[in-house]
Amino acid sequence: MNIPKFQEQKFNIPELKGISKKNIEEHLKLYTGYVNNANSNVEKMSELSEGMFRNGEDNGYIIAELFRRFSFEYNGMRNHEIYFSSLSGGAKALNLESALAKKIALDCMSVEIFLMGFKNIALTRGVGWAVLWYDKKDDRLLASWVDEQHLGQLNGCEMILALDMWEHAYVYDYPTSEKKKYIEAFFENLNWEAIESNFVKATS
Repeated sequence: MNIPKFQEQKFNIPELKGISKKNIEEHLKLYTGYVNNANSNVEKMSELSEGMFRNGEDNGYIIAELFRRFSFEYNGMRNHEIYFSSLSGGAKALNLESALAKKIALDCMSVEIFLMGFKNIALTRGVGWAVLWYDKKDDRLLASWVDEQHLGQLNGCEMILALDMWEHAYVYDYPTSEKKKYIEAFFENLNWEAIESNFVKATS
């Protein structure tokens, strides 16, 4: 059975301030795992579904569990692609004359207020993601917390910025009691041109 596979992306991440090479290397291994698991799930779902169709095999429960798990693996893959892309190419400041900066100022009162609120979201207890979305239907930016990889995604919205707040994102550099330092390091290394590109694509 020839099933198209999700392709693992490669990222050009330079030496970062406050986030070690070791942490990035280990984190990228987890991303590879999400890609492999998403592909494995699709393959197994297809095989079991074909068996049910051709041979009447009773695979319904297993297939349902694979579909349930697939959203976790798939979103883990895509979330990390946004995350690692935003650290690729070196740190670049937000251009205050860019379309994204102007939209942030319009929807969030100012860039400074947005950053303060977003960093507070990132401090939510538990494992998950702080995410900035673009809602094309209402032409507005929205920020939210996503539990794990997949619980709390905003339907119909495009992910613009994603900050991984699972412990694996900073465990080699900071204890959980100091994750605020990791948040600051993330923004210090952020390539805002990549975030602007995500926004332009979402609005086009």
